[in-house]
Amino acid sequence: MTKKTKIAVIDYGAGNLYSVEGGLKRAGAEVAVINNPAAIGEYRGIVLPGVGAFGYAADMLKKSGFFDAVKTAVSANIPLLGICLGMQLMFESSEESAGVQGLSLLKGEVTRLKAGKLKIPHMGWTRLGGCKGRLLDGVSDGEFAYFVHSFGVHSCECNSATAEYGEPFTAAAECGNVFATQFHPEKSSETGHKILCNFVSICGEESL
Repeated sequence: MTKKTKIAVIDYGAGNLYSVEGGLKRAGAEVAVINNPAAIGEYRGIVLPGVGAFGYAADMLKKSGFFDAVKTAVSANIPLLGICLGMQLMFESSEESAGVQGLSLLKGEVTRLKAGKLKIPHMGWTRLGGCKGRLLDGVSDGEFAYFVHSFGVHSCECNSATAEYGEPFTAAAECGNVFATQFHPEKSSETGHKILCNFVSICGEESL
C-alpha cells in the first residue's frame, strides 16, 4: 500500500478548515488540521485557508505563531498553498487593511475589485484563463472555478491563471514552492479536484 502524503491545514482562527481538509483527503492526502506552529515541519505540505478581513487574519496569524512558522517552512522548501484570503495574505499588503503587513512571500498589493456595475463581493463560478504551472497542470483555459471575494491581486509577476469580473485579476499564482488560488479549489468540482491532486503530488515529490 502506497504511503499517503502528509499535509497540514493551518488553524489560526480565520479559515474555512474542514471543507479544505475534505478536498485534500479526496485528493489522496493524509490530512491534519494543526494549531501548533512547531508541528509544521512534520508535514510534506501546508495549506493556508482564509476567510474574513486581511487585517484580522494577519493579526491572528501573528498571535498564533504561524506567521513566522509559515515563512520558515517555505524557506525549508515545504510547499505552501494559500486559498482565497490565504492567497491574499501571501502578498505584501492589502488596501483592505492599510498598514498591515502580509507574509510577503509574493510581491504585490491586494486591491479592491473594480467591478463597475457588478455586485461586490464577486461570488460564483467564473472561467479561468492563461492556465499554466505545476499547480494547474491539466486545467484548461475556460474551465470554471468558484470565487468569493471583494479584493484581489491585479499586478503579479507570478500569475499562473487569470479571471475576469469587471476587470482581469490574478486567479492563481505560483513561485517556486509557493502556490495560491483566489478561488476555492475545494468547492470547484472536478477542476478544483485536479488542482488539489496536483498539490498533493507536488508535496509528495518535494524532499523536506
